[in-house]
Amino acid sequence: MHLLLDRFLNYLVVEKGLSANTIEAYSHGLNRFLNRLREKGIEEAGRISKLDIREFLVFLKKKGLSSRTVARNLVSIRTFLRFLTEEGLLRVNPAEEIDSPKLAKTLPEILSLEEVEDLLEQPDSHTTRGIRDRSMLEMLYATGMRVSELVRLQINHVRLEAGYVLLFGKGSKERIVPIGIEAVTWIERYMKGSRESLLKKRESPYLYVNRSGRPMSRQQFWKIIKAYGRKAGIRKRISPHLLRHSFASHLLEKGADLRSVQLMLGHSDISTTQIYTHVTGERLKKIHQRYHPRG
Repeated sequence: MHLLLDRFLNYLVVEKGLSANTIEAYSHGLNRFLNRLREKGIEEAGRISKLDIREFLVFLKKKGLSSRTVARNLVSIRTFLRFLTEEGLLRVNPAEEIDSPKLAKTLPEILSLEEVEDLLEQPDSHTTRGIRDRSMLEMLYATGMRVSELVRLQINHVRLEAGYVLLFGKGSKERIVPIGIEAVTWIERYMKGSRESLLKKRESPYLYVNRSGRPMSRQQFWKIIKAYGRKAGIRKRISPHLLRHSFASHLLEKGADLRSVQLMLGHSDISTTQIYTHVTGERLKKIHQRYHPRG
């Protein structure tokens, strides 16, 4: 069945155009599922039953994985078996009728405007690295892009004179997102000196590079933003996605319409964006309770 898995993953790359991160997630989960089946002596797709899938989901839960992670694994299995069915390798898909675990609706945490300002002020603007880091933070908050989009952003996709950036999100879907004046200022400052200093006469198509002149990894930037969060004294769990959440919530708070925010975030389904309306609603309730005389 691992040969069938390779065929499926190739299909996701070639025909679906999914990102490397998504392919890796599918591969990891499905390999674990197939290995579990092999332990039970099941090595043919036609022998997989609903019971086998349910037992695997229980196995994941017992390992301490969250309901969200278990649900993602079920989606991977369902999609894989659906592919085999469409290819005529399975008569029916045993995963189709299995319900996903119920997920608690958790509102994304966001930074306040003051916390965002504190975070952005942390890099040392007198150093090459500090200017680069400030530029990256400004870019992230100005556009709400994903960290994967930030670290692989190419210099020819940035149109500073026009005030926008061209992004390629999940499934290589293209979108244009405006950049504010403040972010443009810091990006220009980085490009005029700091980037050349980091490259040391080397060439790179990527906008943001590390001291070796290579594109920065997601892990590197995670460490950078967490360090600045600690330095700013922010007690929330700092991550690049926290700035993405904050970007969306702050736009909606200031009156942006949901459809525009959806386009800027690159969400294919507007229901994904709607979670931020609940965030702003919760904040408004807190403000009302705090300041209204009958709150």
